[in-house]
Amino acid sequence: MKHVVDEKSASVHPAEELDRKEALLAVLARAAEDDGFLAELAEDPVEACRSYYTLTHEELAALMSGDIVRIESWVGKLPKHLTKWLWCRLSQEKW
Repeated sequence: MKHVVDEKSASVHPAEELDRKEALLAVLARAAEDDGFLAELAEDPVEACRSYYTLTHEELAALMSGDIVRIESWVGKLPKHLTKWLWCRLSQEKW
């Protein structure tokens, strides 16, 4: 596994940042294409995302709350089809 933190500067390595960006996009793409996964996310998002181990607590929290603005600050503007889960989550009003 790649090192997450540089001992000297305590910063995230670009390779790890890319892995996390890819993991966020993978969760959103899977939710857009797989209704079973979408249902799992609605029921228990932490468990549904367990295999996406590079996600941080902050990223999981953004996914769980449907925080589109925050997620787009990490991955860039999302295509409309990748926002399916986020809009579903916002409409659930589960806080």
